[in-house]
Amino acid sequence: MAVDETAGYSAHILSDGDAALDALRQDPGIEFIDHRAALLEDLRKLQPAPGPELLDEPTRWAHYPWRRTVVAILGPNGFHAVRTDRNRNLITAAEQRQLHTMRIAIAGLSVGHVIAHTLAAEGLCGTLRLADFDHLELSNLNRVPATILDIGLNKAIVTARRIAELDPYLRVEVMTSGVRADSLDEFLDDIDIVVEECDSLDMKVRIREAARDRRLPVLMATSDRGLIDVERFDLEPHRAVMHGVLGGVDSAQLAALSQQDRIPYMLRHLDASRSSSRLTASLVEVGHTLSTWPQLAGEVTLGATIVAEGARRIGLGEPLASGQVRIDIGQALDEISEPDLGAPAHPGLDAPAPDVDEPRDAAVAIARAAVRAPSGGNAQPWEIEAAADSVRIRIAPQYKSMMDVAFRGSAVAVGAATFNARIAAAHAGVLGPVQWSSDDATLLEATLRLGAAGDAQLAGLYKPMLRRETNRRQGTPQPLATATIDALNEWAAREGAGLHLLTERSDIDTAATILAATDRLRFLTPRLHREMISEMRWPGDEPADSGIDVRGLELAPGDFAVMDILRRSDVMGLLADWDAGEALGDDVADRVHATSAVAVITTTGHQLIDYARGGSAAEAVWIVAQQHGLAVHPISPVFLHAVHHHELSELAPAFAPQLVEIKSRFTELVGIQPGESLVLILRLAHAGPASVRSRRRPLP
Repeated sequence: MAVDETAGYSAHILSDGDAALDALRQDPGIEFIDHRAALLEDLRKLQPAPGPELLDEPTRWAHYPWRRTVVAILGPNGFHAVRTDRNRNLITAAEQRQLHTMRIAIAGLSVGHVIAHTLAAEGLCGTLRLADFDHLELSNLNRVPATILDIGLNKAIVTARRIAELDPYLRVEVMTSGVRADSLDEFLDDIDIVVEECDSLDMKVRIREAARDRRLPVLMATSDRGLIDVERFDLEPHRAVMHGVLGGVDSAQLAALSQQDRIPYMLRHLDASRSSSRLTASLVEVGHTLSTWPQLAGEVTLGATIVAEGARRIGLGEPLASGQVRIDIGQALDEISEPDLGAPAHPGLDAPAPDVDEPRDAAVAIARAAVRAPSGGNAQPWEIEAAADSVRIRIAPQYKSMMDVAFRGSAVAVGAATFNARIAAAHAGVLGPVQWSSDDATLLEATLRLGAAGDAQLAGLYKPMLRRETNRRQGTPQPLATATIDALNEWAAREGAGLHLLTERSDIDTAATILAATDRLRFLTPRLHREMISEMRWPGDEPADSGIDVRGLELAPGDFAVMDILRRSDVMGLLADWDAGEALGDDVADRVHATSAVAVITTTGHQLIDYARGGSAAEAVWIVAQQHGLAVHPISPVFLHAVHHHELSELAPAFAPQLVEIKSRFTELVGIQPGESLVLILRLAHAGPASVRSRRRPLP
């Protein structure tokens, strides 16, 4: 390399025990700065916690001759981890490692100074090659972030020194003679990306011709209205340089032209019809009232930002086409507007719904009671018909979701609706038998024949059934009364299902961890996330008679703002790519931790009729729990109605092994026996009333 031997620009990395370090300590003119205690504390605070390979890495000393200073620093791996920690996850750790293999050459270190520093600050390369023959002048300080102490120094050295003080481990090579015809190969050898910021038009073209021969991409920022050039010679080795705007004129032809004759070609590249009026008018004055064309620090900084993004994309293999683009800040500010306020940060509550008179027709009253049953996502996956002598409730397949595996969730909902119908029939004194049927045309149908039988226990649940609601308030953990536990077990058994109650704090806390893990996977699986968000209803959303009213989520006012993040599929996609998003399960974990008990209703068998029987039991347990003063909140883990491994794979292909393991942990915790199937999981809490009640579609 052609280097100014009289001016140092790299830090000298030393270790304790080095003779050179000992000699520096003996020099009274050398200042030592030692912040190792703070640096090591910063290292220990990293998340996730660093391993011994970082914590045990020896520290180093960086000697900066031009400052006559020696600074204590972390070892290279620890230094890199801490210095780039605030990049994550705008740039992930894995991406950072990949980008560290990149080698970038920059020609022209006025605009190039800011670009080089930005590339170094973001950790977008492992090697920088800087070329400039010019020396820093006072007039350069309007846009070059150097100081008056740097005046007279070569621009490449000024830049290299500043980068060395940012990252002493980053390899920086300097060519103080700039890029010439005889040094072009030296400039481009072993390089991955070229950033060209020269003043000379013929050298601009020459660098591109050589880069094209080597299939190297070229990036350039022009400090006017955010103009950026991208030439992907790595992908298009036969592409015309400068996008062909020079009309086929090559570097040799340009070099033979006078400065005056080169102007039309420069204007073609700048696209003078689109350049800013102030720059264009200033070009007219160059050589008269202006010594050279003007540039502003803000535009230079903007250009560095865009070039850095282009380099990041190329380094990571992300899409970036050839061409020109303007990122015009002035135009953007001209178009400033008020922000879209969207939905209120905390939706208010509607006035309570007026009481509806009980219909005189018994069948209609029974059908209305059936409609009040719960269902996953309040999808109401049923069709209910009231006739003179019967009420029919059948699965409506058009409401099926992914979580409703093999219509098992729909069968649970139909079972719950049938239980409500039986309660209303008993209350009206017209209880009759329930007939179940299933065939190719009808997945599952329950027909309640109106009779004259009575059932005092069922009838006694009529008003509690009408008051049944989903209550997601966290509550205060308290032991369940023995009478409550007995009543819940009795009703589950009466309906032919099993009930497993988790009441020990350690079991509840374990359940919270498991359920949080599966909730995270639901957010990170695109179709499950899309369906979950589609269930949410904000005030004014339609249809309002189905889905989950967001006010019923019982979120604190500040937490509603987080909903805007959770609704974004692009954000969830990135979290999935990073295998991140542990916080996505925090909400369900917090709610379960604040629970008095977790009730798990099970059924024997895997047929839809078995799940319907379990649904009747689940509704019975829900109503009785609320009757005993408990708030009831159903929790639907992804694995709830998946019986076979292939069903878990279909639900969340990217997370199937994790789902298998999570479900196994849950069934072991609860004590599920072979042949038992999960029907519903209910969180039982001591809490105040729900803010809103879910709505229902009207009967036909």
